[in-house]
Amino acid sequence: MDWSRFRFIDLFAGIGGIRLGFESVGGICVFSSEFDEDACKTYEANFGEHPAGDIAKIAAQDLPDFDILLGGFPCQAFSIIGKKEGFANETCGTLFFDIERILKAKRPPAFMLENVRNLAAHDGGRTFHVIRSHLESLGYHVHAKVLNALDYGVPQKRERIIIVGFLENVPFRFPEPVPEVQRKSLRDILEIDVDEKYYVRPKIRELRLKRLKAKDFPKPYISYENMAKSVTPHAYSSALRAGASANYILINDERRPTEREMLRLQGFPDSFRIVVPYTKIRHQCGNSVAVPMIAAVAKSMLEALRLHECRDSSYEVCMAWTA
Repeated sequence: MDWSRFRFIDLFAGIGGIRLGFESVGGICVFSSEFDEDACKTYEANFGEHPAGDIAKIAAQDLPDFDILLGGFPCQAFSIIGKKEGFANETCGTLFFDIERILKAKRPPAFMLENVRNLAAHDGGRTFHVIRSHLESLGYHVHAKVLNALDYGVPQKRERIIIVGFLENVPFRFPEPVPEVQRKSLRDILEIDVDEKYYVRPKIRELRLKRLKAKDFPKPYISYENMAKSVTPHAYSSALRAGASANYILINDERRPTEREMLRLQGFPDSFRIVVPYTKIRHQCGNSVAVPMIAAVAKSMLEALRLHECRDSSYEVCMAWTA
């Protein structure tokens, strides 16, 4: 197969972060699905297609043929912050079984799934054991690792478990972190001349500064209020959260990040169109993925698939694929 142009489906698509990552290595999206209508508006504005609705209501045989299944399946059921109900949550947790249903029917050569870090530890590891065993029972060779977006070029500490599977025993390795010089700093993503509407009230700023743990921390920084109610500054952002309060993270304890800055923290290009209000784009960014991290995983997957196929191909074909 020519893996320079492969087909993928984008399940639980959100605003298309995973799609961007796999398009960057030559992938062509042949189907997308997203339940949230506001996210669909953003997706359509940027990709020219309105995702299909609830994947649970779509029969596997109605999907086009594809080579890789992609899915950042809903994580609220497994989140440290959420109720941690896992598979007991009938509306979110069991959506994994729709992935299983589609994999069983379509048998694509590979898949990549993304979820919160806590999925691996949820219910003493039993939830992830169920997921892995179900994937392996379909014949897939499964690889899983927690990756941090900070290691792949964006100034956001965002740890997520990435689950990769192949029908054949493909020699896969997760991508190495990128060198420090290739990583963007906060200064690289912050806008200049930000509108006053993003600045917090003086009283909020005063209360934040009183609880600031390191009052001489160099600017620019992003702070957040931790569980102990102290305000901790960092040279990077903590993980964007869909359900966070308006002042969850503040830049220099002065203002909220702009829409563009939140998208940049997730590695979206500046050409990405914003078509929904601030509160909705904040929610969408909190639910999205760090695009450069996904792109790095996609590149590693494609390299592994090409190398694996080289074993059964002529030298000339192999050299063309790996060039």
